[in-house]
Amino acid sequence: MMAGSDSGIPAVAGGLARHVPVLVHRVVEFISVRDGSVYVDATFGAGGYTRAILAAADAKVIGIDRDASAIARGADLAKETGGRLALVQERFSDLAQVAQAHGHALVDGVVFDLGVSSMQLDEAERGFSFRHDGPLDMRMGDAGPTAADVIAAASERDLAFIIKSLGEEHHARAIARAIVATRSEAPIRTTLGLAAVIERVVWPRPGMIHPATRTFQALRIFLNEELDELAAALAAAQAVLKPGGRLVVVSFHSLEDRIVKTFLVERGRQSGSSRHLPEVARPAPTFRLLTGRPVTPDEAEIAANPRARSAKLRAAERTLAARADDRVEQRLSRLPSLDDVLRGRPR
Repeated sequence: MMAGSDSGIPAVAGGLARHVPVLVHRVVEFISVRDGSVYVDATFGAGGYTRAILAAADAKVIGIDRDASAIARGADLAKETGGRLALVQERFSDLAQVAQAHGHALVDGVVFDLGVSSMQLDEAERGFSFRHDGPLDMRMGDAGPTAADVIAAASERDLAFIIKSLGEEHHARAIARAIVATRSEAPIRTTLGLAAVIERVVWPRPGMIHPATRTFQALRIFLNEELDELAAALAAAQAVLKPGGRLVVVSFHSLEDRIVKTFLVERGRQSGSSRHLPEVARPAPTFRLLTGRPVTPDEAEIAANPRARSAKLRAAERTLAARADDRVEQRLSRLPSLDDVLRGRPR
């Protein structure tokens, strides 16, 4: 299960929670698992969806994850399933190339479970959570700059823009000013250190999410380029799915869900005309929508697994049409690049 925009609240600031895949039965239902088929679990995590797919039919799964520890934890499952699971440490935007490398130019289904996993939140050393003190890391993978590097290098303007755009934080300017003022005296290197800076300008209130939650979310999304990855991964899924293949996406964040919805609606839109307007030629739809509105967890699932409360599932089926040109990434916020922020370049 992945946690999203307000996952932070009991999830980040509260106690530990075991990994529970959200909407797993609906995922298996929508992806339409069949014997002899091949599926890509593009965000393997703890393998919850993969286990369900492999249990539902004599199928194969290619599991992808940026996190080396997730791949290592899946080794036993790969052995147990007698070669029906292949695990690859890679970005999920590269899923088409990964499938091709494993001998599958086309696959029968692709599953995305977006965000950060419960296990990552619960591991203090990963720096995703301020429940316990740890290094301000936040990397999904095991290489590259950390969130501490972004905090140290970003201008006040860029910090405010990142926190506002990706965290939807109303106090972004005040938080950015506080970060810049604090780091001028001493580096901010730990999760509790950053949370304390934020608490000085946005006071915690009973019954509300912790004031650091949205800033932590924004930094994680920016550092890992998660929205750009998602846009590229949706295009890759369109390219690798065979006609009749299914795409199922579970998201936990409004920005992610908006990208998924826009992509599927545009790729599922039929050509049409109005008697009041000139006819507009559109390419044939590449997807048939299976969910008019997002599927959400019922009250029982939320009660059993509070981190599921913000989950939204969208699904679609690939048509016979040739792949469309993909421009989803052009609708992303005009964020400064990670490279520019680390080098102090002005936007």
